[in-house]
Formats: sequence, C-alpha cells, structure tokens
Amino acid sequence: MDRVLGFAVVSSVLCVGSVLGKYVRGIVNTKEDWVFLTRFCFLTDSGRLDFKFRYPKSRCCQNILLYFDESSQWPSVYKRPEKDILIHFEPEASSSAPYKEGSSGYLHFYFDTDTICNDCYQKEAVLRPENNQVINLTTRYTWSGCVVEGEGDEEILSCVGGRSFRSVRERWWYIALSKCGGGGLQLEYEMKLTNGQSFWTQHFSADEFGILETDITFLVIFATVFTLSCYFAYNLKGRQLLHTTYKMFMTAAGVEVLSLLFFCIYWGLYARDGVGNGSLKILGKLLFSVSFLVFLLMLILLGKGFTVTRARISHSGSVKLSIYMTVYTITYIILFIYEAEFFDPGEVLYAYDSPAGYGLMGLQLLAYVWFCYAVLVSLKHYPEKQPFYIPFFAAYTLWFFAVPVMALIANFGISRWAREKIVNGIQLGIHLYAHVVFLAITRPSAANKNFPYHVRTSQIGILLSSPKGMGTESFPHHAYGNSSFLGDSQPNFTELFSIHSAPLKTIDEAVGWKGQEVAQNSDQKIITTTSDLSSTFSPPPPPIPPRSSALSPPPPRLASHFTEYFSMQGGAGMGSKA
Repeated sequence: MDRVLGFAVVSSVLCVGSVLGKYVRGIVNTKEDWVFLTRFCFLTDSGRLDFKFRYPKSRCCQNILLYFDESSQWPSVYKRPEKDILIHFEPEASSSAPYKEGSSGYLHFYFDTDTICNDCYQKEAVLRPENNQVINLTTRYTWSGCVVEGEGDEEILSCVGGRSFRSVRERWWYIALSKCGGGGLQLEYEMKLTNGQSFWTQHFSADEFGILETDITFLVIFATVFTLSCYFAYNLKGRQLLHTTYKMFMTAAGVEVLSLLFFCIYWGLYARDGVGNGSLKILGKLLFSVSFLVFLLMLILLGKGFTVTRARISHSGSVKLSIYMTVYTITYIILFIYEAEFFDPGEVLYAYDSPAGYGLMGLQLLAYVWFCYAVLVSLKHYPEKQPFYIPFFAAYTLWFFAVPVMALIANFGISRWAREKIVNGIQLGIHLYAHVVFLAITRPSAANKNFPYHVRTSQIGILLSSPKGMGTESFPHHAYGNSSFLGDSQPNFTELFSIHSAPLKTIDEAVGWKGQEVAQNSDQKIITTTSDLSSTFSPPPPPIPPRSSALSPPPPRLASHFTEYFSMQGGAGMGSKA
C-alpha cells in the first residue's frame, strides 16, 4: 500500500503547467504575412496597452491589428477553413475590397485563398480603422509614435505609444501583426497590458480578477482544517487509533495547504510586477494534483474497508489499485503536457477541454463505480458499520460527480472572459467540502456516532502476524459505538486499565501460579478482552475454558458503567482474576 501511495506522489510531481505573463516581449522573423502575438482580457473602461516596436525601415510597412472576441472578429479569422467569411458591418462601414451584398447588414467577401497575401487581406478586412483597431507602424500615422533612428541602410523605425480599451463588457482582445503583399515580417516588440492601477487588478487579466483574494481565503481555511486534523491525530494516537487512512487524509490536507501557499506567493509577486515566478505556479499545480490523488486513493481504500473492517488489502486488490492509480497519474501527466505543449495560445481553452481531460472525467466515474462496489461489499460483511458508511457514501457520491460536472459546466456553460476565476473558486470549494466532511466524520468525540475505527493499531500487528489463509485479514465484528471517547463529565477508567504496546511475554513469564492454564493463541500472545466492575471487591468470575483459536468471540458484556481492559495470563488449569 505504501508503494501505491508513493507512486502516486512521485508521478504527480512530473506534471507540468504553462504560465502566461502580462509583460510580453519577443522577436518575429517569418515569411508569413500575418501572425498572432498575444491576448488579454480588458475591463470595460480601464484597459490599457503600452507598446514599443522596432523593425528595419526596409521592411516597411507593418501593422498591429486589434481584434475582440465577437464572432464577427477573432473567431471569424483565426484558423477558419472556409474560403469565404461572413462579416457584419454597421451601415457606415466601408471597404475598398470587392464584395457582394448580403441581407441584414451582412457582406460576403470572396477571396482567392491560394496565396498567403490574399488571406492576409481577408483577415484585415474584418477590422474597422475608425475604431482604432489598426495601428500602422509608419511615421505617417501620428498615433503610432514612430520615428526613424539610424542612417542609411541601418535605419530603424522605432514606435512607442499606447491604446486604451473601452467596451460594454469585459472582452478578450487579440493582438496580431500583419504586412499584406508579401515580403514577410520582422519585428522586435515589447508590450505591457494592464487593467487600472490597483494592486489587485493592474497586472491581472479580467478573467483572473479575484483569484489572489480567493486563494488567500482558502489558504486560511485549509490551514485551519489541517491544524484541527493534527489535533485530532494527537488524540487518536494517545488511544492507539491513528490509522494509515487518517494519516493519508492529513497528508492530502497538508499538501493542499502547501499548494495554496505557493499559488498565493506566485499571484502576490505577479500583482506587484506583472511577471511573477512561473516555477511557483507550476509547483502549486503539482502539489494540487498530489493532494487530489492521495485523497482519491484514501477514499477507495476506506470503501474497501482498509483500517475499518480489515487490516490489509488482498494481493489482487493491491494489484488493481496499483494499475488504476498508475493509469490515473499517467493521464494527469498527459493532461498537463497537452496543456503546455498543444493548447493554442490564440484560443481561450480550459484544461479539461482536451482528450486527456475527458479521459480524467471517465476515470473519475470509473473510480466511483469501484467505490460503490467496495462500500456495498463492506456493508454486506459488516452491517454494524452503517453509521459510518452510509453518510460516508452519500457525502462522497456528491464529490465524485462534482468534478466531472464542474468540467462540463466550465467547458460549455461559463463565458470565456469569466471562466478562470469562477472555475478556480468552484474547484477549491469542492476540495474544501471533501476535507471538511472527512474531518467531521472522523473527529474523536463521544458525540460522534459515525467514528469508523474500533481496532487499536497495536492489535493490527497481532492480526498481521498471524498465518495467512486463516481469515486474519478482517477485523472481529464490533457492536458500533464510540466508547473510547468519554466526556469530561465522568472519569475515564478506560485509560487507567488500557494495555499499551509493550514487549509481549511468553507463557512461562506470564504465569502467576504454577499448575494453572489459560487459553492462548497460536503465537503465544496475550489475549485482551473486557470485564465488568459491578462492585469493588466482587468474587472472581468462574474459570474460562481454553479456546481453540485467537479469533473466538469475547465473552458477552455485562451491564456496567465503565469499560475495563485486562489481560488473561497463561497457566495450567487456572482462570484469570479481574
């Protein structure tokens, strides 16, 4: 089981992500006549583009084209396979290109698309120069801020200027470079894209607004959840009930806190200078994936009854889990590689809007089917565990479906100019729900009737040391109740008489009277059971005959106020005294 968990963690660290900055710089040198440069989501009235362009005067004249996200603009020109484009013009629109009139204010432009230059004219035709969507990088166009530098063959056109953006709603704007007519493009560019002057908005695209504040809020909440889990773990360890599955939950919560911490640092640096540190964002994504995989593995293990109804998973079950987690992790890796390498920067895409993303949703649903089957089998053999498994199953059924539903809504139901910030909040909310539910149903309190663990960690070692094939993988049946946790209003005699882990004595060492004998298991280990303290000096109980197996059920409980644990020690023909 440790190997399965370790593989999930190590493999998740291989995932990678992509980082976009709001300071954009680079060099274009191509034979193409039209290229895409970058995109940004501006606010309605405070968006700003500041630019600096340089290129040889001999390569004049080049244009900066500004498209927005209406269907008649960017979607109509970017990677459109048709040979004609349907373009909507206002009545006062005009164009020198040949056209054929259509109905309802639409014009059908027909171009010969056999050559690149004609395709370039087609892409320029959808823009309206009167809306300042074209920046001509020449000295004749005053607003471009172009001047000639150098002399002779080394003359350079240097253009420094800016543009403000106003629209009826937040819009994605796409910036492209063109020079129709052939000759190719050569340009050195630097652009700064901002939204207002506030620390919380200046360097953020409009679809990223609120992400920093949301991450800070969830960081505080998850830190609280992790702190509570550590406090509960301290109490559980004192009662020898700190099992592997609870440690996995603590691991998932702690890694989630680290993930949010790195995200907050990244976005904080980004808000300050508009650049940030891309490595921090990648590391945050990796840790987020690790937390998810560990938590998913923990749910499947609990569904199968690990540490609740059984001490170990069968060999075949371990193999199946290993294969499933390997496939899930590899799919995660493919998803992040696909996002980094194959997502087109000219389109606003979501991570799950890809073949790997749909594969992850399918694996999530497969995990749910497995989870359902495991829980039903556990309840069939241990019906007394219903107080735990019924709320556990109901709560995490919602969680299993929340991730695919969120992905589908993000792909088809949320506007692209608001998708990233909304999905970020929903995703963190889903993770918080899963952690808070588990923290609630495993809290070590006498009032918690859903507490899953009843076998102490010291007793698991005895079960695992028994020979295989004797049914020792499963725990003994236990009448459900959380008697290990008593309220502060009554003394806890359980702790006074509890037997903590210590070196086990042999029969010869444990016998108090010679010639006496008690039942023992095949490994010569002490048998722990319960007894009643009906009075302080009650007569000893009758001798208990030897039992043939260590797994024989304990004697029936008598009514008592307090539970007492004591040892039955070996000797020939003698019973134990309470």
